[in-house]
Amino acid sequence: MRHLRALAAAALALLALTGCATATAQRAVPPLPRTERDRDDLIDTAQQVLVDRCLARQGLTLQNAWAPQHGGASDPRERSASDPPDRRLQGALFGRGRPGLSVTLATGYTVTAHTDGCLAAAERELYGDQRLWFRTRVVVNNLRAEAQQRMKRDPDYRDATARWTRCATPAHGTRPGRPDPAVSTRCARESGLTRVRARLEPVLLARVRAERHGQLTTYRQLRTRALRRAADLYAERTVQVTLKKGSDPS
Repeated sequence: MRHLRALAAAALALLALTGCATATAQRAVPPLPRTERDRDDLIDTAQQVLVDRCLARQGLTLQNAWAPQHGGASDPRERSASDPPDRRLQGALFGRGRPGLSVTLATGYTVTAHTDGCLAAAERELYGDQRLWFRTRVVVNNLRAEAQQRMKRDPDYRDATARWTRCATPAHGTRPGRPDPAVSTRCARESGLTRVRARLEPVLLARVRAERHGQLTTYRQLRTRALRRAADLYAERTVQVTLKKGSDPS
Protein backbone atom coordinates (compact mmCIF):
# COMPACT_ATOMS: atom_id res chain seq x y z
CA MET A 1 0.00 0.00 0.00
CA ARG A 2 2.92 2.35 0.64
CA HIS A 3 3.93 1.89 -3.00
CA LEU A 4 0.39 2.74 -4.06
CA ARG A 5 0.56 5.97 -2.07
CA ALA A 6 3.90 6.76 -3.70
CA LEU A 7 2.35 6.23 -7.11
CA ALA A 8 -0.54 8.51 -6.27
CA ALA A 9 1.89 11.21 -5.14
CA ALA A 10 3.78 10.83 -8.39
CA ALA A 11 0.56 11.42 -10.28
CA LEU A 12 0.31 14.86 -8.67
CA ALA A 13 3.84 15.57 -9.85
CA LEU A 14 2.77 14.67 -13.37
CA LEU A 15 -0.08 17.17 -13.25
CA ALA A 16 2.41 19.87 -12.35
CA LEU A 17 4.67 18.85 -15.21
CA THR A 18 2.00 18.63 -17.87
CA GLY A 19 0.60 21.98 -16.79
CA CYS A 20 3.78 23.54 -18.14
CA ALA A 21 3.22 22.32 -21.70
CA THR A 22 4.31 24.74 -24.37
CA ALA A 23 2.30 25.84 -27.38
CA THR A 24 4.28 23.65 -29.72
CA ALA A 25 3.92 19.99 -30.56
CA GLN A 26 7.56 19.72 -31.47
CA ARG A 27 8.88 16.78 -29.48
CA ALA A 28 11.93 17.78 -27.45
CA VAL A 29 13.23 15.66 -24.58
CA PRO A 30 13.97 17.96 -21.62
CA PRO A 31 17.36 17.77 -19.88
CA LEU A 32 17.54 15.27 -17.05
CA PRO A 33 16.92 16.71 -13.56
CA ARG A 34 20.06 17.60 -11.62
CA THR A 35 19.13 16.45 -8.13
CA GLU A 36 18.57 12.86 -7.08
CA ARG A 37 15.18 13.72 -5.61
CA ASP A 38 13.99 15.28 -8.87
CA ARG A 39 15.27 12.28 -10.79
CA ASP A 40 13.38 9.96 -8.48
CA ASP A 41 10.24 12.06 -9.01
CA LEU A 42 10.63 11.87 -12.79
CA ILE A 43 10.98 8.09 -12.74
CA ASP A 44 8.04 7.72 -10.31
CA THR A 45 5.90 9.93 -12.53
CA ALA A 46 6.74 7.94 -15.65
CA GLN A 47 6.00 4.71 -13.80
CA GLN A 48 2.63 6.12 -12.75
CA VAL A 49 1.77 6.95 -16.37
CA LEU A 50 2.70 3.46 -17.53
CA VAL A 51 0.77 1.82 -14.69
CA ASP A 52 -2.32 3.94 -15.42
CA ARG A 53 -2.23 2.97 -19.08
CA CYS A 54 -1.83 -0.72 -18.24
CA LEU A 55 -4.75 -0.64 -15.80
CA ALA A 56 -6.92 1.33 -18.21
CA ARG A 57 -6.54 -1.43 -20.80
CA GLN A 58 -8.14 -3.72 -18.21
CA GLY A 59 -10.90 -1.28 -17.32
CA LEU A 60 -9.34 -0.44 -13.95
CA THR A 61 -7.99 2.66 -12.23
CA LEU A 62 -6.03 3.33 -9.06
CA GLN A 63 -9.14 4.97 -7.59
CA ASN A 64 -10.24 1.45 -6.67
CA ALA A 65 -7.02 0.69 -4.80
CA TRP A 66 -8.23 1.74 -1.36
CA ALA A 67 -11.74 0.26 -1.64
CA PRO A 68 -12.52 -1.68 1.57
CA GLN A 69 -12.02 -5.44 1.53
CA HIS A 70 -14.87 -7.53 2.91
CA GLY A 71 -14.54 -10.96 4.43
CA GLY A 72 -10.88 -10.66 5.41
CA ALA A 73 -7.70 -11.25 3.42
CA SER A 74 -7.94 -13.50 0.38
CA ASP A 75 -5.43 -15.71 -1.39
CA PRO A 76 -4.28 -13.74 -4.48
CA ARG A 77 -4.14 -16.99 -6.42
CA GLU A 78 -7.95 -17.25 -6.14
CA ARG A 79 -8.67 -13.95 -7.91
CA SER A 80 -10.71 -13.99 -11.10
CA ALA A 81 -12.44 -11.62 -13.49
CA SER A 82 -15.58 -11.90 -11.35
CA ASP A 83 -13.82 -10.49 -8.27
CA PRO A 84 -14.82 -7.04 -6.96
CA PRO A 85 -12.86 -4.20 -8.64
CA ASP A 86 -10.53 -3.68 -5.68
CA ARG A 87 -9.46 -7.33 -5.65
CA ARG A 88 -9.08 -7.39 -9.41
CA LEU A 89 -6.99 -4.23 -9.19
CA GLN A 90 -4.64 -5.75 -6.63
CA GLY A 91 -3.96 -8.65 -8.95
CA ALA A 92 -3.66 -6.46 -12.02
CA LEU A 93 -1.30 -4.09 -10.24
CA PHE A 94 0.95 -6.40 -8.23
CA GLY A 95 0.59 -9.68 -10.10
CA ARG A 96 -1.06 -13.00 -9.34
CA GLY A 97 0.09 -16.40 -8.20
CA ARG A 98 3.57 -17.22 -7.02
CA PRO A 99 6.30 -14.58 -7.34
CA GLY A 100 8.57 -15.13 -10.32
CA LEU A 101 11.57 -13.28 -8.88
CA SER A 102 13.54 -14.06 -5.74
CA VAL A 103 16.81 -12.80 -4.23
CA THR A 104 18.36 -14.08 -1.00
CA LEU A 105 20.57 -11.43 0.53
CA ALA A 106 23.82 -11.85 2.42
CA THR A 107 21.83 -11.00 5.56
CA GLY A 108 19.75 -14.15 5.07
CA TYR A 109 16.53 -12.39 4.09
CA THR A 110 14.75 -13.34 0.87
CA VAL A 111 12.96 -10.71 -1.24
CA THR A 112 10.43 -11.72 -3.89
CA ALA A 113 8.46 -9.98 -6.65
CA HIS A 114 6.09 -10.84 -9.48
CA THR A 115 6.89 -10.72 -13.18
CA ASP A 116 3.27 -10.10 -14.11
CA GLY A 117 1.09 -7.14 -13.21
CA CYS A 118 1.22 -3.52 -14.26
CA LEU A 119 4.04 -2.57 -11.91
CA ALA A 120 6.25 -5.26 -13.41
CA ALA A 121 5.30 -4.16 -16.93
CA ALA A 122 6.17 -0.55 -16.09
CA GLU A 123 9.58 -1.61 -14.79
CA ARG A 124 10.27 -3.56 -17.98
CA GLU A 125 9.39 -0.48 -20.02
CA LEU A 126 11.59 1.83 -17.95
CA TYR A 127 14.57 -0.35 -17.13
CA GLY A 128 14.54 -2.74 -20.07
CA ASP A 129 15.21 -5.85 -17.98
CA GLN A 130 12.97 -6.26 -14.95
CA ARG A 131 14.79 -9.31 -13.63
CA LEU A 132 18.17 -7.62 -13.76
CA TRP A 133 16.75 -4.41 -12.25
CA PHE A 134 15.06 -6.33 -9.42
CA ARG A 135 18.19 -8.29 -8.48
CA THR A 136 20.43 -5.23 -8.69
CA ARG A 137 18.06 -2.88 -6.85
CA VAL A 138 17.50 -5.30 -3.96
CA VAL A 139 21.24 -5.84 -3.46
CA VAL A 140 22.13 -2.14 -3.74
CA ASN A 141 19.34 -1.08 -1.38
CA ASN A 142 20.66 -3.48 1.25
CA LEU A 143 24.38 -2.67 1.17
CA ARG A 144 24.24 -0.94 4.55
CA ALA A 145 22.35 -3.89 6.06
CA GLU A 146 25.05 -6.20 4.70
CA ALA A 147 27.78 -4.04 6.26
CA GLN A 148 25.91 -4.06 9.59
CA GLN A 149 25.62 -7.85 9.39
CA ARG A 150 29.40 -8.11 9.02
CA MET A 151 29.89 -5.68 11.88
CA LYS A 152 28.05 -8.04 14.22
CA ARG A 153 30.79 -10.63 13.65
CA ASP A 154 33.58 -8.23 14.63
CA PRO A 155 35.15 -9.12 18.04
CA ASP A 156 35.28 -5.47 19.18
CA TYR A 157 31.62 -5.01 18.31
CA ARG A 158 30.61 -8.19 20.08
CA ASP A 159 32.54 -7.19 23.21
CA ALA A 160 30.94 -3.73 23.18
CA THR A 161 27.51 -5.29 22.69
CA ALA A 162 28.07 -7.55 25.69
CA ARG A 163 29.04 -4.54 27.81
CA TRP A 164 25.93 -2.70 26.59
CA THR A 165 23.75 -5.65 27.57
CA ARG A 166 25.18 -5.72 31.09
CA CYS A 167 24.70 -1.97 31.37
CA ALA A 168 21.07 -2.09 30.20
CA THR A 169 20.12 -5.06 32.38
CA PRO A 170 18.59 -4.16 35.77
CA ALA A 171 20.49 -5.28 38.87
CA HIS A 172 17.65 -7.62 39.75
CA GLY A 173 15.85 -9.11 36.79
CA THR A 174 16.26 -9.58 33.06
CA ARG A 175 16.93 -6.92 30.48
CA PRO A 176 13.66 -5.64 28.95
CA GLY A 177 13.11 -6.23 25.24
CA ARG A 178 13.09 -2.49 24.68
CA PRO A 179 15.11 -0.61 27.29
CA ASP A 180 14.25 2.98 28.01
CA PRO A 181 15.74 5.12 25.19
CA ALA A 182 17.68 7.22 27.68
CA VAL A 183 19.17 4.07 29.25
CA SER A 184 19.97 2.61 25.84
CA THR A 185 21.76 5.77 24.75
CA ARG A 186 23.72 6.06 27.99
CA CYS A 187 24.79 2.43 27.86
CA ALA A 188 25.82 2.71 24.21
CA ARG A 189 28.11 5.55 25.18
CA GLU A 190 29.48 3.99 28.37
CA SER A 191 30.03 0.58 26.78
CA GLY A 192 31.90 2.05 23.84
CA LEU A 193 29.31 0.64 21.42
CA THR A 194 28.70 4.03 19.84
CA ARG A 195 32.41 4.53 19.26
CA VAL A 196 32.88 1.03 17.80
CA ARG A 197 29.96 1.49 15.43
CA ALA A 198 31.30 4.85 14.25
CA ARG A 199 34.67 3.26 13.51
CA LEU A 200 33.55 0.02 11.89
CA GLU A 201 30.45 0.87 9.88
CA PRO A 202 32.01 3.25 7.29
CA VAL A 203 34.95 0.89 6.74
CA LEU A 204 32.72 -2.14 6.25
CA LEU A 205 30.28 -0.24 4.06
CA ALA A 206 33.13 0.91 1.81
CA ARG A 207 34.36 -2.69 1.61
CA VAL A 208 30.90 -3.98 0.70
CA ARG A 209 30.47 -1.28 -1.94
CA ALA A 210 33.85 -2.20 -3.45
CA GLU A 211 32.87 -5.87 -3.58
CA ARG A 212 29.53 -4.95 -5.19
CA HIS A 213 31.11 -2.56 -7.68
CA GLY A 214 29.71 -4.45 -10.67
CA GLN A 215 26.17 -4.39 -9.31
CA LEU A 216 26.46 -0.71 -8.41
CA THR A 217 27.57 0.03 -11.97
CA THR A 218 24.66 -1.94 -13.39
CA TYR A 219 22.28 -0.15 -11.02
CA ARG A 220 23.46 3.26 -12.25
CA GLN A 221 23.24 2.19 -15.89
CA LEU A 222 19.70 0.86 -15.54
CA ARG A 223 18.61 3.94 -13.62
CA THR A 224 20.06 6.20 -16.31
CA ARG A 225 18.11 4.24 -18.90
CA ALA A 226 14.94 4.69 -16.85
CA LEU A 227 15.60 8.43 -16.55
CA ARG A 228 15.99 8.81 -20.30
CA ARG A 229 12.87 6.75 -20.98
CA ALA A 230 10.96 8.77 -18.39
CA ALA A 231 12.08 12.05 -19.99
CA ASP A 232 11.05 10.71 -23.39
CA LEU A 233 7.67 9.66 -22.00
CA TYR A 234 7.20 13.11 -20.48
CA ALA A 235 7.95 14.73 -23.85
CA GLU A 236 5.42 12.47 -25.58
CA ARG A 237 2.77 13.29 -22.98
CA THR A 238 3.52 17.01 -23.20
CA VAL A 239 2.81 16.90 -26.93
CA GLN A 240 -0.45 15.02 -26.35
CA VAL A 241 -1.62 17.51 -23.73
CA THR A 242 -0.70 20.42 -25.98
CA LEU A 243 -2.66 18.99 -28.91
CA LYS A 244 -5.67 18.28 -26.72
CA LYS A 245 -5.68 21.95 -25.71
CA GLY A 246 -6.05 22.86 -29.38
CA SER A 247 -2.58 24.35 -29.86
CA ASP A 248 -1.17 24.86 -33.34
CA PRO A 249 1.27 21.99 -33.97
CA SER A 250 3.20 23.95 -36.61
